[in-house]
Amino acid sequence: MQVIKSHKIAVLVSLLIVIAFVVSIVAYVQDIPKPASTPTPSPFPTENSPTPVTSITPTGTSTFEPKPTSQSTRTPSLFPGEVTQYLGQNLTPVSAYVDYLTAHPDVAIAGTQNINSATYHLAITGLVNNPVNYTYDEVVNNFNSTLQVATLPCVEGWGVTVLWQGVPITDFLQQAGVGSTATALIFLAYDGYSTSLPLDFIRQNNIMIAYKMNNVTLTPQTGWPFFLVAKNQYGYKWIEWITEINVSSDSSYLGYWESRGYPNNATVT
Repeated sequence: MQVIKSHKIAVLVSLLIVIAFVVSIVAYVQDIPKPASTPTPSPFPTENSPTPVTSITPTGTSTFEPKPTSQSTRTPSLFPGEVTQYLGQNLTPVSAYVDYLTAHPDVAIAGTQNINSATYHLAITGLVNNPVNYTYDEVVNNFNSTLQVATLPCVEGWGVTVLWQGVPITDFLQQAGVGSTATALIFLAYDGYSTSLPLDFIRQNNIMIAYKMNNVTLTPQTGWPFFLVAKNQYGYKWIEWITEINVSSDSSYLGYWESRGYPNNATVT
């Protein structure tokens, strides 16, 4: 009987020891610092997302644009013979301009235009004494070229600074002979795009049509054969794939975007 009682006491003591050990382990675990939880990325805007800012489009409609974000630091590739500086001024690489076009396909109303170089002509029409049609080679080889650094500013918020090479429009007008009632030039493109600029503005700013950018001949994607370098004007005046320059007395002519609400006066302020 005494043996059984002693056995029960021993079991009870062992049980108390086990309980004490478990309690000490639990207390130790609770004292270990817990790592901070990592938030799960959200596919939706959060308080850390860029805050949109309100802007006014040329039509007067309020829109939202994201604040500028950091850009990739990768070095843009260069075309053979491309220059990156001119007279100490840094130039936007052509490949970076192509990236902008890819990111903003609405820049072109009908996509890239592939024009047949064998049949292409640049027409000088309208209020001129001698309407003329030039081949691409005639423009490039028979006229003196000029160089200009100019920035193309898009209304969507991006812009490129490029060294343009081409022919001043006044050289074409001198050969064609401008009528006394002419006040504007209407530019027409292969894709149906159009825009206009005052004749006085063309003359006073030595506006030209370019066939090279950064010493690289234009490609279909960058506007071959000719790109209007409309200095100090927003991008919708910089018409590409030019097929005709019409000398006109219609100072209120509305081009493609102008007829859709954009101001005819696109001067950058």
